[in-house]
Amino acid sequence: MSDYTSRRTMMVDTQVRPSDVTKFPIIDAMLQVPRETFVPDRLREAAYIGENLDIASDRVMLEPRTLAKMLDALDIQPEHVALDIGCGLGYSTAILAQMCDFVVGVEDDDARAEEAQALLLGHGTDNAAIMSGPLVEGAAKSGPYDLIILQGAVEEVPASLLDQLRDGGRIACIFAESSLGVVRIGFKIDGIVNWRFGFNAGAPVLTGFKKQAVFAL
Repeated sequence: MSDYTSRRTMMVDTQVRPSDVTKFPIIDAMLQVPRETFVPDRLREAAYIGENLDIASDRVMLEPRTLAKMLDALDIQPEHVALDIGCGLGYSTAILAQMCDFVVGVEDDDARAEEAQALLLGHGTDNAAIMSGPLVEGAAKSGPYDLIILQGAVEEVPASLLDQLRDGGRIACIFAESSLGVVRIGFKIDGIVNWRFGFNAGAPVLTGFKKQAVFAL
Protein backbone atom coordinates (compact mmCIF):
# COMPACT_ATOMS: atom_id res chain seq x y z
CA MET A 1 0.00 0.00 0.00
CA SER A 2 1.54 3.30 -1.09
CA ASP A 3 1.80 6.22 1.29
CA TYR A 4 -0.84 8.12 -0.71
CA THR A 5 -3.18 5.13 -0.66
CA SER A 6 -2.98 4.97 3.13
CA ARG A 7 -3.52 8.75 3.35
CA ARG A 8 -6.58 8.39 1.13
CA THR A 9 -7.99 5.71 3.46
CA MET A 10 -7.25 7.89 6.48
CA MET A 11 -8.98 10.87 4.78
CA VAL A 12 -12.13 8.81 4.31
CA ASP A 13 -11.99 7.32 7.82
CA THR A 14 -11.26 10.57 9.69
CA GLN A 15 -12.87 13.30 7.56
CA VAL A 16 -15.63 11.77 5.45
CA ARG A 17 -17.27 8.98 7.46
CA PRO A 18 -17.40 11.01 10.71
CA SER A 19 -19.38 13.65 8.77
CA ASP A 20 -22.22 11.11 8.35
CA VAL A 21 -21.35 10.42 4.72
CA THR A 22 -21.81 6.68 4.36
CA LYS A 23 -23.13 6.13 0.81
CA PHE A 24 -20.94 3.51 -0.84
CA PRO A 25 -20.52 5.31 -4.22
CA ILE A 26 -19.09 8.41 -2.49
CA ILE A 27 -16.80 6.44 -0.19
CA ASP A 28 -15.63 4.25 -3.09
CA ALA A 29 -14.95 7.22 -5.38
CA MET A 30 -12.96 9.04 -2.72
CA LEU A 31 -10.91 5.90 -2.09
CA GLN A 32 -10.30 5.36 -5.81
CA VAL A 33 -9.46 8.85 -7.09
CA PRO A 34 -5.89 9.93 -6.26
CA ARG A 35 -6.42 13.39 -4.83
CA GLU A 36 -2.68 14.10 -4.94
CA THR A 37 -2.76 13.82 -8.75
CA PHE A 38 -5.27 16.66 -9.10
CA VAL A 39 -3.42 19.36 -7.15
CA PRO A 40 -0.52 21.60 -8.21
CA ASP A 41 2.80 19.79 -7.64
CA ARG A 42 3.66 22.11 -4.74
CA LEU A 43 0.57 20.87 -2.86
CA ARG A 44 0.95 17.10 -3.28
CA GLU A 45 2.10 16.60 0.31
CA ALA A 46 -0.86 18.66 1.56
CA ALA A 47 -3.45 16.93 -0.65
CA TYR A 48 -5.15 15.03 2.17
CA ILE A 49 -5.35 17.63 4.89
CA GLY A 50 -8.83 18.54 6.11
CA GLU A 51 -9.03 22.09 4.84
CA ASN A 52 -9.49 23.98 1.58
CA LEU A 53 -6.34 24.08 -0.57
CA ASP A 54 -5.41 27.32 -2.32
CA ILE A 55 -4.84 26.33 -5.96
CA ALA A 56 -4.82 29.88 -7.38
CA SER A 57 -5.72 33.43 -6.39
CA ASP A 58 -9.18 33.29 -4.77
CA ARG A 59 -9.63 29.67 -5.88
CA VAL A 60 -9.58 26.58 -3.72
CA MET A 61 -9.98 22.85 -3.88
CA LEU A 62 -12.74 22.18 -1.36
CA GLU A 63 -11.84 20.17 1.71
CA PRO A 64 -12.86 16.48 1.46
CA ARG A 65 -15.57 16.80 4.11
CA THR A 66 -17.33 19.68 2.33
CA LEU A 67 -17.21 18.01 -1.08
CA ALA A 68 -18.40 14.67 0.31
CA LYS A 69 -21.33 16.23 2.17
CA MET A 70 -22.37 18.20 -0.93
CA LEU A 71 -22.27 15.02 -3.02
CA ASP A 72 -24.26 13.20 -0.34
CA ALA A 73 -26.96 15.88 -0.34
CA LEU A 74 -27.27 15.77 -4.15
CA ASP A 75 -28.35 12.09 -4.06
CA ILE A 76 -26.39 11.19 -7.22
CA GLN A 77 -27.64 8.31 -9.38
CA PRO A 78 -25.67 6.37 -12.05
CA GLU A 79 -27.77 7.76 -14.92
CA HIS A 80 -27.25 11.41 -13.96
CA VAL A 81 -25.43 14.03 -16.04
CA ALA A 82 -23.60 16.60 -13.90
CA LEU A 83 -22.16 20.09 -14.32
CA ASP A 84 -19.10 20.86 -12.17
CA ILE A 85 -18.44 24.62 -11.96
CA GLY A 86 -14.93 25.76 -11.03
CA CYS A 87 -13.48 22.27 -11.29
CA GLY A 88 -9.84 23.36 -10.89
CA LEU A 89 -7.55 20.54 -11.94
CA GLY A 90 -10.43 18.09 -12.13
CA TYR A 91 -10.56 16.27 -8.78
CA SER A 92 -14.26 16.90 -8.17
CA THR A 93 -14.98 16.04 -11.82
CA ALA A 94 -13.14 12.73 -11.43
CA ILE A 95 -15.14 11.93 -8.28
CA LEU A 96 -18.43 12.76 -10.01
CA ALA A 97 -17.43 10.70 -13.06
CA GLN A 98 -17.10 7.63 -10.82
CA MET A 99 -20.68 8.13 -9.67
CA CYS A 100 -22.72 9.28 -12.66
CA ASP A 101 -23.09 8.88 -16.41
CA PHE A 102 -21.29 11.98 -17.67
CA VAL A 103 -19.74 15.13 -16.19
CA VAL A 104 -18.99 18.50 -17.76
CA GLY A 105 -16.43 20.52 -15.81
CA VAL A 106 -16.08 24.27 -16.36
CA GLU A 107 -12.84 26.12 -15.64
CA ASP A 108 -12.14 29.77 -16.44
CA ASP A 109 -8.37 29.40 -16.79
CA ASP A 110 -7.38 27.92 -20.17
CA ALA A 111 -4.17 26.31 -18.93
CA ARG A 112 -5.90 24.82 -15.88
CA ALA A 113 -8.73 23.47 -18.05
CA GLU A 114 -6.25 21.84 -20.43
CA GLU A 115 -4.30 20.31 -17.55
CA ALA A 116 -7.51 19.05 -15.92
CA GLN A 117 -8.56 17.29 -19.13
CA ALA A 118 -5.13 15.69 -19.45
CA LEU A 119 -5.15 14.54 -15.81
CA LEU A 120 -8.61 13.02 -16.20
CA LEU A 121 -7.57 11.11 -19.31
CA GLY A 122 -4.40 10.00 -17.55
CA HIS A 123 -6.55 8.65 -14.73
CA GLY A 124 -8.67 6.74 -17.26
CA THR A 125 -11.73 8.95 -16.85
CA ASP A 126 -13.42 8.91 -20.25
CA ASN A 127 -16.91 10.10 -19.25
CA ALA A 128 -15.97 13.70 -18.47
CA ALA A 129 -15.16 16.79 -20.53
CA ILE A 130 -13.61 20.04 -19.34
CA MET A 131 -14.84 23.26 -20.94
CA SER A 132 -12.90 26.52 -20.72
CA GLY A 133 -14.95 29.68 -20.24
CA PRO A 134 -16.55 32.01 -17.68
CA LEU A 135 -17.75 29.98 -14.70
CA VAL A 136 -20.95 31.98 -14.42
CA GLU A 137 -22.02 30.90 -17.93
CA GLY A 138 -21.85 27.17 -17.19
CA ALA A 139 -22.04 24.96 -20.28
CA ALA A 140 -25.55 25.35 -21.68
CA LYS A 141 -24.87 23.45 -24.92
CA SER A 142 -24.30 20.20 -23.02
CA GLY A 143 -27.31 20.66 -20.71
CA PRO A 144 -29.76 20.40 -19.23
CA TYR A 145 -28.19 18.73 -16.21
CA ASP A 146 -29.55 16.52 -13.46
CA LEU A 147 -26.99 17.96 -11.04
CA ILE A 148 -24.97 21.15 -10.73
CA ILE A 149 -22.25 21.64 -8.12
CA LEU A 150 -20.07 24.71 -7.57
CA GLN A 151 -16.54 24.33 -6.22
CA GLY A 152 -16.52 27.66 -4.42
CA ALA A 153 -18.86 30.18 -2.86
CA VAL A 154 -21.50 32.43 -4.40
CA GLU A 155 -23.39 35.51 -3.30
CA GLU A 156 -26.11 34.74 -5.81
CA VAL A 157 -26.71 32.22 -8.60
CA PRO A 158 -27.78 33.76 -11.92
CA ALA A 159 -31.00 32.56 -13.55
CA SER A 160 -29.01 31.68 -16.69
CA LEU A 161 -27.20 28.96 -14.72
CA LEU A 162 -30.33 27.69 -12.98
CA ASP A 163 -31.91 27.42 -16.45
CA GLN A 164 -29.33 24.70 -17.23
CA LEU A 165 -30.77 22.52 -14.46
CA ARG A 166 -33.32 19.94 -15.56
CA ASP A 167 -36.72 20.05 -13.88
CA GLY A 168 -36.43 17.66 -10.95
CA GLY A 169 -32.69 18.35 -10.77
CA ARG A 170 -30.58 19.56 -7.85
CA ILE A 171 -27.85 22.16 -7.36
CA ALA A 172 -25.37 22.45 -4.47
CA CYS A 173 -23.34 25.53 -3.61
CA ILE A 174 -21.84 27.47 -0.73
CA PHE A 175 -23.51 30.82 -0.09
CA ALA A 176 -21.12 33.41 1.33
CA GLU A 177 -23.20 34.49 4.31
CA SER A 178 -21.93 35.64 7.71
CA SER A 179 -18.44 34.51 8.66
CA LEU A 180 -19.16 30.83 8.14
CA GLY A 181 -20.83 30.33 4.78
CA VAL A 182 -23.79 28.05 4.23
CA VAL A 183 -24.17 25.12 1.84
CA ARG A 184 -27.64 25.06 0.34
CA ILE A 185 -29.20 22.49 -1.95
CA GLY A 186 -31.60 23.78 -4.59
CA PHE A 187 -34.40 21.57 -5.87
CA LYS A 188 -35.93 22.57 -9.20
CA ILE A 189 -39.66 21.85 -9.33
CA ASP A 190 -41.94 23.24 -12.04
CA GLY A 191 -39.19 25.60 -13.17
CA ILE A 192 -38.63 27.10 -9.69
CA VAL A 193 -35.55 26.39 -7.55
CA ASN A 194 -36.29 26.02 -3.83
CA TRP A 195 -33.23 26.21 -1.56
CA ARG A 196 -32.80 24.16 1.60
CA PHE A 197 -30.13 24.48 4.29
CA GLY A 198 -27.45 21.80 4.17
CA PHE A 199 -24.56 22.61 6.51
CA ASN A 200 -21.92 25.26 7.20
CA ALA A 201 -18.80 25.52 5.03
CA GLY A 202 -16.68 28.29 3.58
CA ALA A 203 -14.76 29.13 0.39
CA PRO A 204 -13.84 32.21 -1.66
CA VAL A 205 -16.57 33.60 -3.93
CA LEU A 206 -16.13 32.38 -7.51
CA THR A 207 -15.56 34.96 -10.25
CA GLY A 208 -18.89 36.21 -11.58
CA PHE A 209 -20.95 35.10 -8.60
CA LYS A 210 -20.86 38.27 -6.52
CA LYS A 211 -24.18 40.00 -6.00
CA GLN A 212 -24.76 42.75 -8.55
CA ALA A 213 -24.80 46.18 -6.94
CA VAL A 214 -28.13 47.96 -7.36
CA PHE A 215 -27.85 51.72 -7.82
CA ALA A 216 -30.82 53.82 -6.80
CA LEU A 217 -31.21 57.40 -7.95
